[in-house]
Amino acid sequence: MKKEKIQFPLSRKIALMATAMALLVSLIVIVFNYQYYKTEMFEHYEQDARSVCVRAAGRIDPDRVTHYLAAGEKDEAYEQSYQIICTIQENTEVKYIYAFKPGPDGVQYLLDTDRTGTGFRLGQKGPYEEGGFQDNIEKMLCGEEIEPIISNGRFGWLMSVLYPVKDSNGELACYVVADIDMEEVMADLQVFSNRMFLLMAVITVILALIDYFITKKTIADPITEISDAAGRLVEERSKTNTGTAIFDKLTIRSRDEIEALYKSLNHMEKDMNTYVRDLVHVTAERERIGAELSIATQIQADMLPRVFPPFPERTDFDIYATMTPAKEVGGDFYDFFLIDDDHLGLVMADVSGKGVPAALFMVIAKTLIKDRAMMGGSPAEILQHVNEQLCQGNEAELFVTVWLAIVELSTGKGLAANAGHEHPALCRRDGQYELVVYRHSLAVAAMEGIRFKEHSFELKPGDSLFVYTDGVTEAMNERNELFGTDRMLAALNIRPDAEPSMLLRNVKAEIDGFVGSAPQFDDMTMMCLHYRGTEAKPCVK
Repeated sequence: MKKEKIQFPLSRKIALMATAMALLVSLIVIVFNYQYYKTEMFEHYEQDARSVCVRAAGRIDPDRVTHYLAAGEKDEAYEQSYQIICTIQENTEVKYIYAFKPGPDGVQYLLDTDRTGTGFRLGQKGPYEEGGFQDNIEKMLCGEEIEPIISNGRFGWLMSVLYPVKDSNGELACYVVADIDMEEVMADLQVFSNRMFLLMAVITVILALIDYFITKKTIADPITEISDAAGRLVEERSKTNTGTAIFDKLTIRSRDEIEALYKSLNHMEKDMNTYVRDLVHVTAERERIGAELSIATQIQADMLPRVFPPFPERTDFDIYATMTPAKEVGGDFYDFFLIDDDHLGLVMADVSGKGVPAALFMVIAKTLIKDRAMMGGSPAEILQHVNEQLCQGNEAELFVTVWLAIVELSTGKGLAANAGHEHPALCRRDGQYELVVYRHSLAVAAMEGIRFKEHSFELKPGDSLFVYTDGVTEAMNERNELFGTDRMLAALNIRPDAEPSMLLRNVKAEIDGFVGSAPQFDDMTMMCLHYRGTEAKPCVK
């Protein structure tokens, strides 16, 4: 096969595109930084000017402003205040400091630090300056705060910051104004812009050069080698293969390595059609199975309560739960729901087996338990009903261990039934977690006609209840050691007073540290209920 001549090398194309992108990114960064710096600088000047206004206002006796303006005469106190304000102006970045009292028809000036002869005299009256001052006459007359005013008039391009001064009666005495020279502000901004442009230009050139050499070595040259190798392979292969010619339908005229690679693959395709058809079939089947497992995982996760806090309006209890499946789908599940306003149902269960069959059985069991619980009845009655339903047509002989409890929230009294499940752990207020051990019943769906035992318990305000599946206690490390109930209780008692979410994170962290790099063989599910009762005292965080 004749080697195609490269008319426009790919490395040059990529280098040009990279340079264009670098220029675009640089321009965006410059504009962003310019706007950010401009905003920050204006705020800086505004804050400085407002600080100057506050300092100057502190040197004015607001109760004598009316007297000064009416008499038009300066006394010793006025002169001292004026000299101090002039000193303030000279030692800061403001160009002018002056004070005036607004009126319906204009303003009357109290003082002006401009000593060039163009400043305003004590008692001098004048109109409102055009622009921002005229637009804020009503606010000035009411003595309100005024946003900085930027104007370009007879005194130059200025940013004026106004500060209202109130007398002892809370009435407006005057406004103190500090003017910032905008020419200086924009000069600072121009210096910043020039530096940014220079910096970005240097960075763009450097990046373009680096990109060219890296691209040529890591992309263009390897593609050329692949193209040559594909061409040699085509020459050695038989040219009698048949199949759908996808590449024949394409028209590529890029004049670079990609076009050469396309022409090589166009020949190679004829030899690979049969293999590709088989591969597509197998891949499609695997993708279908993977997609179905992904959907099943999402459906299973969506069936479990995952929004916490689940009942934000309730202050009498807090609850949190997690489920970590060992495979894409698991057989563990938890549930909690309000049967009515005063009764909370709690479920922790573990289906025998793993994978999709266990997950399907889990969905059925969870639905039956909740639906029957919402109809009323004790935990034993609920499990007895669910057992009869699951035993019908259970050819796979699956079963599920269940811990089911119903708590009366107003009193903390509850009933629980344990169908072959793990013993719960209870923490009394200001105490530590301990296992609550009592006789189990058989697992649900293990045998028809089972009668389930139940026992009563009572939670006091501040008590917490922790339930889990055997994936917690049977988590195994690389030495085939089980995590066990003792380590679980120790993990719970690291912070027995922690809120439920933090408590479960503590246990999970201890399990992860114990297991290390060993694989997870079983689903791991945990749930914690903190009972506050009528005291509504939150957990310690």
